[in-house]
Amino acid sequence: MMAGRSPRQRGFTLIEVVVVMFVLALASAVVVPAVGRGTEALQARTEVAGLSAFLRYARQQAITRREAQEVRIDPQAHRAFLTALGSAEVRSSRRLHPALRIDASPPAALTVRFLPQGLSTGGTFRIEAPGGRVYLITVEPLTGRVLNRRA
Repeated sequence: MMAGRSPRQRGFTLIEVVVVMFVLALASAVVVPAVGRGTEALQARTEVAGLSAFLRYARQQAITRREAQEVRIDPQAHRAFLTALGSAEVRSSRRLHPALRIDASPPAALTVRFLPQGLSTGGTFRIEAPGGRVYLITVEPLTGRVLNRRA
């Protein structure tokens, strides 16, 4: 027992409380930025998966409806549009996150056509997310298969 304390006077000294608060502040200063970066990476992967799913949906629609479908990506408007080939009526659209930068290779691949036989015009989309993360979505011309991966 410390001198000057009775058995009923238990607690922490001011110095102990200040040291614990300092350690907690230091730990949160290290952890919070890492959580933020992890959230950005998760959001980028979610956006890439969503665009891939939209392209797969267009292929599926072409096959089941037995009519060619066209997906047009407008990087400036941050939207993807699905229409029947030759039609101006938008069947479906998807908003793309404004922080993503989308380039197509070849540039004409910003419009991908899916044919009823499963074929497509093909192309590769390069998606750059905040923090320098780069993802590639590839639409294979012979099968119409949509693949995504981190570059």
